Amino acid sequence: MAPKADTQSAGAVAAADASSQFSMDPLFHTLKVVPYSFLRPPRLRLKIPSVSLPSAMTVFSLVLLTYLMVVSGFVYDVIVEPPGIGSTQDPATGAVRPVVFLPGRVNGQYIIEGLSSGFMFVLGGIGIVLLDLALDKNRARSVKVSYAIAGISSVVFAYVMTTLFVRIKIPGYLR
Repeated sequence: MAPKADTQSAGAVAAADASSQFSMDPLFHTLKVVPYSFLRPPRLRLKIPSVSLPSAMTVFSLVLLTYLMVVSGFVYDVIVEPPGIGSTQDPATGAVRPVVFLPGRVNGQYIIEGLSSGFMFVLGGIGIVLLDLALDKNRARSVKVSYAIAGISSVVFAYVMTTLFVRIKIPGYLR
């Protein structure tokens, strides 16, 4: 048979806890209770501010912008502070011409180089999103075809330009 709960001992524990509150130092009790005995909190009628969630397009735009900054090397640009573009002197004519890509250095970049590479990555991602939108069954056929053509062309263009950037950056690579 299961033992019965002792209600007398539970009551004694609760009484001991209550009496331990009042058995504190009288000076501490005076400092704790007396200043607040005549103060009353004000009656405030505050409303909790309602925060609405951002739209899906706002969140997508922020994520896409963050992705652009990450793949463009924004942190590298802030820390190292490279020049926007470089320049080189043509040995035949002696003319100085601008250079967008820092050739031969994989771990270095100009600002424009990072931004253009990051833009190509984002363009490829947007192309994949457009291809996903082309698969929606609730859209008209002409809209789906337009999305598919735009998606395929942007993915192909981003791929071709990225491989071109890599060939410029590292001469003799991918040949």
